[in-house]
Amino acid sequence: MLVSLNWLNEYIDVSAYSPEELAEIITKTGIEVESVEPVAEGVTGVVVGHVTSCMQHPNADKLNLCQVDVGEETLQIVCGAPNVAEGQKVAVAVPGAVLPGNFKIKKTKLRGEASNGMICSLQELGVDEKDVPKEYAEGIFVFPEDTEIGADAVSELNLDDLIIELGLTPNRSDAMSMAGVAYEVAAAIDGAYTLAEEKVETIDEKASDLLKVEVDDPEANPYYGAFVIKDVQIGPSPLWMRNRLTAAGIRPINNVVDITNYVLMEYGQPLHAFDYDRFGSQTIRTRRAEDGEKIITLDDQERTLNSRHLVITNGEQPHAIAGVMGGAESEVQEDTTTIILEAAYFAPSVVREASKDHGLRSESSSRFEKGVDPNRVERAGKRACELLQKYAGGRVLEGNASFDKLDRSEKQVTVRTSVINDRLGTEISNEEMADIFRRLQFVYNQDGEQFDVTIPTRRGDITIFEDILEEVARIYGYDNLPFTLPEGESQAGGLTVNQQLKRRVKAYFEGAGLHETITYSLTHQDKAVMLVSPEVEEAAESPVGLAMPMSEDHAYLRLSILPELLESLSYNVARRQENLAYYEVGTVFISDEQEVTKQPSEMLRASGALTGDWTSHLWQQEKKAVDFFVVKGIVEGLKDQLGLSFTYEKAKLPSMHPGRTAVIRHEGRIVGFAGQVHPKLQKEFGLKETYVFDLNLEALFQSYEKEETFRVIPRHPSVSRDIALVVDEDVSAGAIEATISEAGAPLVKDVQVFDVYQGEHLEAGKKSLAFRLLYLDPVRTLKDQEVEEAHEQILAAVKDKHEAELRG
Repeated sequence: MLVSLNWLNEYIDVSAYSPEELAEIITKTGIEVESVEPVAEGVTGVVVGHVTSCMQHPNADKLNLCQVDVGEETLQIVCGAPNVAEGQKVAVAVPGAVLPGNFKIKKTKLRGEASNGMICSLQELGVDEKDVPKEYAEGIFVFPEDTEIGADAVSELNLDDLIIELGLTPNRSDAMSMAGVAYEVAAAIDGAYTLAEEKVETIDEKASDLLKVEVDDPEANPYYGAFVIKDVQIGPSPLWMRNRLTAAGIRPINNVVDITNYVLMEYGQPLHAFDYDRFGSQTIRTRRAEDGEKIITLDDQERTLNSRHLVITNGEQPHAIAGVMGGAESEVQEDTTTIILEAAYFAPSVVREASKDHGLRSESSSRFEKGVDPNRVERAGKRACELLQKYAGGRVLEGNASFDKLDRSEKQVTVRTSVINDRLGTEISNEEMADIFRRLQFVYNQDGEQFDVTIPTRRGDITIFEDILEEVARIYGYDNLPFTLPEGESQAGGLTVNQQLKRRVKAYFEGAGLHETITYSLTHQDKAVMLVSPEVEEAAESPVGLAMPMSEDHAYLRLSILPELLESLSYNVARRQENLAYYEVGTVFISDEQEVTKQPSEMLRASGALTGDWTSHLWQQEKKAVDFFVVKGIVEGLKDQLGLSFTYEKAKLPSMHPGRTAVIRHEGRIVGFAGQVHPKLQKEFGLKETYVFDLNLEALFQSYEKEETFRVIPRHPSVSRDIALVVDEDVSAGAIEATISEAGAPLVKDVQVFDVYQGEHLEAGKKSLAFRLLYLDPVRTLKDQEVEEAHEQILAAVKDKHEAELRG
C-alpha cells in the first residue's frame, strides 16, 4: 500500500512528526513501513508559465520558439515538445533551477536563438513513466486553465510529496485504504479521525425506476447496489485528484475512471462504471457463468469462463467478471452521458478463484479477496456520486437499485484486564485499557476489569480474544512489554549437538573449497528417482507426489539432492563457468507407502558435485582435474572431522560410472556413495567429467561421540618401510591395507598406497601395489628386530589372505 503523506495529512495532522518518526511509530504498532521515498527528488526552481506565443524556430524544423510568462517576467524558451502550443500553462524550469539527477538549468543558445529556461515534461520532473497520463507521454505536461501563473509547479504537481510504502500482512485489509490508514495512524499517535459523511444532491428521478437488480447466488454476492448518474461529461479529472492517484501508483485516465479509482484508494471499496446506453438492459443480473461462456474484458482479451466465476450481466450477456475486470462492450467512453455505478460486495473466495484463473491481479481484486468493510460499500458509491456530480457535471438519481442480504453486524469480544496482563506480563490498569480502546475507536461497556468490546466492521480481522490481545499489545507498545531470558537447564540460545555438527560440516566443505547451494526440494518425477543412495532406495517405496503441484517440474519430493545439484552445474557451465564445486546440506523425503497417507520422514544428507579443474596454478604449470580421489579425499576429510571410520566398496549404481563408483560404509552399513556420474547422464546435463558424493548425515551424527581426546606427540623416532606386493588384479588395495593394519598392530600406525603398476614385467591378470608402512611406539625406541618380526608377520598375512607375493 502506497500512502501519500500530503494526502494523509488532510485526514489527520501528522505535521508534528518527521516522515522518519512517523514511519517508526507505524512500524512499532504492527504495520511495517518498507520505505519512505520522495515523489521527485531534488526539484527546485520550477514554476507555472503561460505560453503567450509559439512560433517555429527559424533554424530548426522540430524546434519551437516560445515566449513564456512566468509571473515576474517573460522568458524566451526553445522547446522541442511536439504538443507545445500558444495559450498553454506549462511547467517551466527557470535559469538556476535544478531537476532530478542534479541537472542544472542555465541560459543557453539553441541553433542561434537564446533559450532562457526549459519547458518540462513530467518525466523530466521525476515522475515515473508508468504514472504519466497517455496524452502527455510523448510531450510536455499542460496545467488546467485556472492554474495561477508563477505558482510553484512542484507543489501544483505534488512533487514535494513523500510516499510511505506499507508492507501489509493479509489480515490487515482495513489498511488498504487511505481512510483505514488514517484510523491506524490516529490510534498510533492518539489523534482524531472519522470518515466524513457523503453529501449528494439528487434529482427527483429514482434509480430504481431505470434499473432492477437480480442476484442468483446471494452467498457469492450478498449486496449489489447500482447508482445512476445522468448528463456526465467525460474529461480530465481535477489536477489534485490526478496527483493523488499518481502518488498511489495509478495512472490517471479520465474523470469517471479516476473517480472510481480515487474512491477505491480512499474507502478501500472497489467500484465499477458501466455505460448505461451500451449496457443494453434495465436489468442487472449477477449469476455464475456457464462453462465455456465468453467475455471480452477491458484489456480487449477474450476470456473463457466457467461455473466457478461470478459475472455481471444485463440479464443475458456478461458485462463484467465480478470483482476482477469489466467488459469492453459497456466500457465508459468519450461519448458516454449516463453511467451505472456498481458498488457491490463479492465473496473473497469467488473473486480469488476468477482472479487466479484469468491471471488478473488488480487493486480491486486484491481488496475483495482480503475482505472489504460491509458498512462502507454503499457509502463508497455515494462518495463517487458526490465526486461525479462535482467534477463530471453528473445529475445523480435518487437512491439506488439494489439487492441486499449483507450482514453488517458488529462482532463483540469480552476481555478482562487481568487475563490480558497475565498473557502479556504487563501491569496495565483498567483506565489504561479503556484508553487503548478509545484510541482504537472501539465501542465498549466496562464492568470493573471486564470489557465487552464492539468491533467495528472495518476491522474484520478481529473476531476472538487473542485478536484483541494483539491490539492492546501493539497500542500499549511492544517496547513496553517486559522481557525475560528463557529459564531451564540448558543455556539460553545454545545450539544442540546436531546443530553444531551441521555447522561444522558446512564450515568444513567451504574450507575444502566447495560452494554452498540451496536447491528445490521439489523436482520432476524422473529426477526424483535419479542418483538415489542404496540405503534410501531400500527405505523408500517411491517418491512422494504432491496433490496440487506448482508445475510438472516441481511435482515430487526429492529422494536425492544430486539431480538438482547437477542442474546447477549445468546452468553455470552453459554460462562459461567451467571449474565448479558445489555442496548442499539438506533433507530428502522418504515414505514406505505406495499411497502416502501420513507425512513422509525427512533424512538429513550432505551431497556434493564437482566438475572441471580442482587446482590450476598456471605459474607453476600445475593443473589437476577433478577425479574420484578428489571426491574421496573430501569425504575422508569429513570423516576425520567427525572422528569416524569409513570403508569403501566398488559398486555399480544406476546413473553412475560402473568402474569409478564406490559405496561408503560405516560400522558395516551403507551411509552413502561417491564416484563419477555416468557419461550418458553427463551428456544429458551438458557436462564433462563430473564427480559426486552423497552421505547420510543423520546416521553419521548418531554415531558421533562428543568426547574430547588428547594424543601426546611422539618423542621417539618412527621407522618407515616400503613394500610392493603382486596380487590378482581384482584384489582391492583397501582389503590389503586392512590386512596390513591388523597384522602389524600395534606397531604399524599408518598404511598408505603410493603406487599401482600393471605392465610387461608382470603376468597377465596381475598388478603390483606399493605400500608405505609407518612403525612407531610412542613410549620407546623400536629395535630393528621388532620391526623385522612385525614386517614378516605382515608378509605372511597378506600371502595367506590375498596370495600376495613380494615383488622382486
